[in-house]
Amino acid sequence: MTAMGNPEERRLPLLLACLVLCLGLAAAVLGAARAAGSGPAAAAGPYVDLRRVPPGPAGPAPGPGASTGTVTVECGRDEEGHWNEDNLVVSPGVRAGAHHTHAYVGNLSTDALSTDASLAGAATSCTGGDRSTYYWPVLRRTDQPGSGPHEGAAGHGNAGEILREASVRVEFRGSPVSAVVAMPRFLRAITGDAVAYTAGGGAGVRARWGCSGLPDRSTTGYPRCPAGELVTRTLVFPSCWNGLDTTAPDHRSHLLFPSPGGVCPQGTFPVPELRVSLAYAVAPGVPLALDSFPEQRHSPLTDHAMFVNVMTEEQMAGIVGCLNEGRTCRT
Repeated sequence: MTAMGNPEERRLPLLLACLVLCLGLAAAVLGAARAAGSGPAAAAGPYVDLRRVPPGPAGPAPGPGASTGTVTVECGRDEEGHWNEDNLVVSPGVRAGAHHTHAYVGNLSTDALSTDASLAGAATSCTGGDRSTYYWPVLRRTDQPGSGPHEGAAGHGNAGEILREASVRVEFRGSPVSAVVAMPRFLRAITGDAVAYTAGGGAGVRARWGCSGLPDRSTTGYPRCPAGELVTRTLVFPSCWNGLDTTAPDHRSHLLFPSPGGVCPQGTFPVPELRVSLAYAVAPGVPLALDSFPEQRHSPLTDHAMFVNVMTEEQMAGIVGCLNEGRTCRT
């Protein structure tokens, strides 16, 4: 008769087999999640067929005292691959303080440790010499893992191939109701709300997404564009300055948005309105994910951008003059 052995000796092989099986299943699930972009890295959506979105309302008609000019600042489209996980406006001095990756045009030195002096002395991608810094979260496609810098380094659920901008337009506009005054040098500004998904209400949602062939329509969701058209993001900054401060503890209260009719809140003055327009070549059906904090689930509602004005007084005076005189300028 064959001996059955000690019960503990019989249990050990069973435990080892279960451990191997569990580890294998965990690895398979994790690999599938990474490949498919599920879990924390999944795009939150929603996706919107822009052809089904009605045209939006026109902006306010300019009044007799309006500053109707426009100034385009030529700063390239981040051909240098200037990316980092810093946020000089919100988290100065904190490396990787953004917890997601930002793309930049303009000042080529911008990072968490930048100072007014270092920005003023740095090189720039802007052909006219504007050393200001303009930046925003990168946009990724989650069906491609990516192999370059920052395509997996940021962590916090932000992974996938970074979509390079097909175009970046930096533009300043005037006010529909009055002349504008100069922004102070080293003014910090932010538009959008990086925690809009969990905050609810939508009050801080500023970015509008669209398609290059449907410029009169926009959405706060990820757009589905007809084949051959570019996916666009438009980020408009507040343009009513309190006349005193270049920043504020909340990063916002020194620079406010005008009313829908273009009138600035009491105690503020109209300055040039900055808008940053981004475009991407994205095939229909490609899954998109905006870099975000983990709990924000890559929602397009959380789109945001930052700006530090490093123009000289002479450069800013040129912007103001062009806007107030109703000219179309390029620098």
